[in-house]
Amino acid sequence: MLKAVGFVDRLNYKPEQLSGGQRQRVSIARALVGKPRIVLADEPTASLDKQSGQDAVGILKQLAKELGTTILLVTHDYRILDIADRVVELEDGKIQNA
Repeated sequence: MLKAVGFVDRLNYKPEQLSGGQRQRVSIARALVGKPRIVLADEPTASLDKQSGQDAVGILKQLAKELGTTILLVTHDYRILDIADRVVELEDGKIQNA
């Protein structure tokens, strides 16, 4: 799974030696390695710049599709909405559109 997220060359690195985007890719690998049916992702791009966030979510979507895993992603980051297959907006705890 680490190979799938482009991480083979950093297998022996410690977390403090990795950038935020690299740490996120490790988290994606960890979440998908057991081939779960569903993954809940809470603000996966919160600490990442635009490009790193799009890269991370793109990798997550690609691997989930390959594994047949559903991703339920919660975010305030409108920059990544174009990656979603479906968007449901909540406002004050109520569904605004589905």
